[in-house]
Amino acid sequence: MARRPILGLFRDANAAADAGDALKGAGISENDYDFLTDSPYPEGAFGEREEKHRIYVFPFIGALLGLTSGILLTSMTQFAYPLVTGGKPILSLPPMAVVTYEGTMLGAILFTVLGIMFESRLPKPKLGLYDTRITEGFIGVLVNAEEDQHNQVQELMTQAGAVEVKREN
Repeated sequence: MARRPILGLFRDANAAADAGDALKGAGISENDYDFLTDSPYPEGAFGEREEKHRIYVFPFIGALLGLTSGILLTSMTQFAYPLVTGGKPILSLPPMAVVTYEGTMLGAILFTVLGIMFESRLPKPKLGLYDTRITEGFIGVLVNAEEDQHNQVQELMTQAGAVEVKREN
């Protein structure tokens, strides 16, 4: 059977939290429902699961790639066009350090931006089930459930104080 979304709209944050508790008590997995708000509530305000993220990995990968690119660019350039000046070595470390540092920072910054977009799941071409009243202060509880569970989910949300419960057409 197909999983389809169902959205409950709440005026009060406590009612939305009660709906989350009721869904958890009914055996619906925490991965199957999410809270949609227009304002930034603290992490765990609705009793939801803690989101795992890997944003810290992206700058390290970018810095490593930038460092490698900087070293390869400067050393390969100096070997491709060897210019021996007064018996000095072909590879000169002070100029290499500047280019390598800049490459490292550029890689870290670019990969951080890409990591933020990736972890935020942007861009999201298909929005899915949504109500514009969420941007006006309502709190949405979005549940992905089997179709045979929709009546139970709708009843739980209504009992928790949902103003309206919407289903995908």
